[in-house]
Amino acid sequence: MSRLATVGDNVIDVYPALGRVFPGGNTVNVAVAARRSGAQAAYLGAIGSGPDGAVVRAALAAEEIETTRMRVLDGPNAYSTIEVVDGDRIFGAHDLGVSVFRLDAADLDYLSRFWCVHTGDCSSTEDQLADLAAAARVSFDFSDRPPDYCEPLLCHVWFACFSGSHLTSDEVVDLAHRAASAGPEFVLVTEGPRGALLRTAEGEIHRVPALPLQPVDTLGAGDAVIGAVLARLMLGDDPDAALGAGQELAAISCAEYGAFGYGENLDGRWAAAIA
Repeated sequence: MSRLATVGDNVIDVYPALGRVFPGGNTVNVAVAARRSGAQAAYLGAIGSGPDGAVVRAALAAEEIETTRMRVLDGPNAYSTIEVVDGDRIFGAHDLGVSVFRLDAADLDYLSRFWCVHTGDCSSTEDQLADLAAAARVSFDFSDRPPDYCEPLLCHVWFACFSGSHLTSDEVVDLAHRAASAGPEFVLVTEGPRGALLRTAEGEIHRVPALPLQPVDTLGAGDAVIGAVLARLMLGDDPDAALGAGQELAAISCAEYGAFGYGENLDGRWAAAIA
């Protein structure tokens, strides 16, 4: 199998200062990054039935992301407000809308046909992680969550992802080894402007620096690394090449607003987000 599925969150990222909105969310961003890196990708999640959900649906279709099991539910789509300060994104008001859902037996059967399934800490899938792991190898984005959140979940995870830009280089290595000791075969730690680290199943540490750039907007850069690394490993790249592909895609993401494009003008649908 050479397909990657993502399960969970999607949002409309609202930029009040720009008067623009963009599709996003960790698992949507990872699916797009994997597809742009050469993999076949699918997204399973819940979007709103209105025009805001249509923004997400149209972007997924444009990127040729499979959405066979995606739900379209009555109610508002999830949103998050974004402020950009010196190129770095700052999250503001947000609402989950209809995005929280439970996987059923048909979903798990569908996901068992994929090489890997990615989800994360914003997707409300924690209590079904064991079921996911029984169906397929699991990638999970822990972001910068504390140990008491991570420890009960790591045993179900094959590819663990962390955000380590707030840590020193030595602390990132220590995090990778500690996480791997709890079960994952691979541990990816994104380090923001320093680059990214990948600990392999053999215990080797691979590190690739970030490309030099002045970011416009860092939103989605870490997700771009995750999606690209997963896709390139799946397609047979060695760890250094996979990390390099991730940094290239992250640089592209940082060069524009939103996680991966498809911006639309802000209108009254998101009045609550900017009130």
